[in-house]
Amino acid sequence: MTQNAKSIAGKIIQFLRGPVFRTGFMVLAVVAAIWAVASNWDEVTGALARLSPLVTLSALVLAMVYVPITMLSWRAVLNNIGEPVDRKVARRIFFSSQVAKYLPGGVWNFVAAAEIGQDYKIAGRRSLFALLISMAVSVGTGLVFAILALVFGPAQVRADNAWVAWFFPVVLVCLTPWVLNRLVRIALKVLGREPLERDLTITGTVLSAGWACLSWIIIGFQLWIMLVNLGMPAEFSTLVLSMGGYALGWIAGFITVFIPAGLGVREVALAAVLSTVVGPGEVVVVVLLSRVFTTLADLLLGITASGFMRAARKG
Repeated sequence: MTQNAKSIAGKIIQFLRGPVFRTGFMVLAVVAAIWAVASNWDEVTGALARLSPLVTLSALVLAMVYVPITMLSWRAVLNNIGEPVDRKVARRIFFSSQVAKYLPGGVWNFVAAAEIGQDYKIAGRRSLFALLISMAVSVGTGLVFAILALVFGPAQVRADNAWVAWFFPVVLVCLTPWVLNRLVRIALKVLGREPLERDLTITGTVLSAGWACLSWIIIGFQLWIMLVNLGMPAEFSTLVLSMGGYALGWIAGFITVFIPAGLGVREVALAAVLSTVVGPGEVVVVVLLSRVFTTLADLLLGITASGFMRAARKG
């Protein structure tokens, strides 16, 4: 590369890391998140009309709790593979970057986390792999809840989703530090990057998994209170089915990468799990509202975190 080309590349990188581009990027992400809600506004208002105000408020509050819990799962990994990161800094990085997942492409939250992390002297590769590992932990813990749905759900669900039981041991092995660290090192070597500061330990994995399990419980409970409000029996068995069904739907949507955000896949899986206790129409309503409430939580927390970051830079 010539000196002139290096100079041009340096200027481009400087612009991409500058305040103008970052502000524009954040605005686009916020607009995309708002559009995700506005594009379904008629369905949203119709769904809200079927819920009581108290249940609606409770579901929104649970979404506001759910998102920070997922942040704690990510932070457990981030701190385990490098120098500990202050909770305030972790909140700013995670919440700001999560808004970017609403942009087309599905990778922008990873890019944003890596870029914002560098402002706090956190290597981009560390931020990136912390997100990837925490997502893998979410899949692994989600499989535990999904298996509960297979055990307690209708027989047809077990027949259609038996792959979950076979998939679980593979994921469990891959999540052990001995295997996961090797996979990370191979990936970094292929990418031509330096190794992480530290290897992931069993303590970090267990802590991340604990927070991930709590997040599944919270989002499953959110779904359950809405379904109960729409006529589903308020029983422990239906609570387990709600948690397991949501996890099964989320994993099915996550694996089905060719469908944006698992659109439709989650609803089908969850409706199948709950087919003996509630109608498919109610399932569509609560899944739609759960997505809307989570999007609103991402927006509110992301905008707040970005505001604090701008204030910190000026200060």
